[in-house]
Amino acid sequence: MRRSLSLALAATTLAATALSATASSAATTTPPTPRPLAWGPCPKGADAPGLRCSTLRVPLDYRDPDGRQIEVAVSRLASRKPSERRGVLLTNPGGPGGSGLVYPAVLAVSGLPQEVRDSYDIIGFDPRGVGRSTPVTCDLTEKQQWRGNFPPYAHTPADVTREVGHARTIAAQCASASTAWMLPHTNTANTARDMDRLRAALGESNLSYLGASYGSYLGAVYTTMFPRRGDRIVLDSNMGPGGYDVTAMRLLARGMEDRFPDFAAFVAARPEYGLGSTPRQVTAKYDELAARLDAEPVQDLNGTGFRGYTFEQLYADASLPKLAEFWKAVDTGGKLPLPQLTPDTENLLASRFAVVCGDSRWPGKVRQYQRNVAVDRLKYPMLGGSTASINPCAFWPRERIEPPVRITGRGPSNVLMVQNERDPGTPLAGARELRRAFGGRATMVTADQGGHGVYPYGRNTCANTAATTFLLTGERPARDLACAAQKSK
Repeated sequence: MRRSLSLALAATTLAATALSATASSAATTTPPTPRPLAWGPCPKGADAPGLRCSTLRVPLDYRDPDGRQIEVAVSRLASRKPSERRGVLLTNPGGPGGSGLVYPAVLAVSGLPQEVRDSYDIIGFDPRGVGRSTPVTCDLTEKQQWRGNFPPYAHTPADVTREVGHARTIAAQCASASTAWMLPHTNTANTARDMDRLRAALGESNLSYLGASYGSYLGAVYTTMFPRRGDRIVLDSNMGPGGYDVTAMRLLARGMEDRFPDFAAFVAARPEYGLGSTPRQVTAKYDELAARLDAEPVQDLNGTGFRGYTFEQLYADASLPKLAEFWKAVDTGGKLPLPQLTPDTENLLASRFAVVCGDSRWPGKVRQYQRNVAVDRLKYPMLGGSTASINPCAFWPRERIEPPVRITGRGPSNVLMVQNERDPGTPLAGARELRRAFGGRATMVTADQGGHGVYPYGRNTCANTAATTFLLTGERPARDLACAAQKSK
């Protein structure tokens, strides 16, 4: 359990290439037109009612389109009314490192309106490096998997220094693993190129898109690189325009502070938990429990694990009772739930490292992370001592095949952003930065609610209606829209 911060955040917590002037020139040669996809049963674990799967072969390196190829696993939930079908809706649930193969089925059972399902074939895929696509590995041991990709909470500069050895080791393992040849090419820009290859293989002149969390950044990159290939682009729970860079990682601590008052109010209204009768008392209890576990772990739970588990459960209102029970067990010495590794954990972490560390350059000096920790521990004490600390990206190879894609306002006005005000995983501050980068291309709908994920989960009718209307008609609000809080029934 003491490693659960890393696991929680790791899970928070996818025709021709024609680059725009703002995108990289790494891919300068037009790949051959991909073959049409042959659909069949989905593999075990990704099989769901109505879902069919296929495999798309794409270039490892788009500068050499006839060179080494890798596979991308694809799924389709076909429209039940072909005569009403508008096109395809490509989806991504976030990550990086998350599988999206079964996501169309997840959306269907999570409230995606039937009218939308009739209007599109809903397409899912495992991004390059992930899951049933050609996977990457860092040969992480079980102990390293428990540690995950986030460092322990740093209270002092010496705590940052102590983490250097672990971070350096992970970076070296990724660089020497059996799939190290994939690392320079496992990035968001190439995943966007894969998406356009998938569009061509589906026989579509353009595609619509619904992506959440990291999927919002992937969608932003796609519609920047291929502005004329996008139809209706919905970005949910939005990252900043730099994606998962050092700024975004540090912003998670602000997200924790934005969201925590919702939990504090929930607990304060329920004296049966015994964790405080006012939000101020609940906040003090958090500090007390974290400090207690920092000093003396209990049942393999330390302060870092406690902070991480709390962060993870703030993603959904439905998890707040579970989190309150967990706190109560910590406070009273009750039995604690223990997290479990899964067969996918190693690949999830390895592919996450590949994209997060490979998309952008991270500071390479330990003292920079020490300064970041000193700042964030004061500004955002609940989580800042961890999210600002050093990780394997500090020791990633400095060479990059291409620079990050710069998100701009060049292109058609066909982007709808939907965002919760109090999102722990992709805070509103980052979403506002992406909105500014898009300029006139985007309209943003903000919902007065907490949690990670807006559409189509049905909690705010105003925001959900805006997204559904856009997907069905192409109409967006005339200007950025603020949706009022919706009272629970």
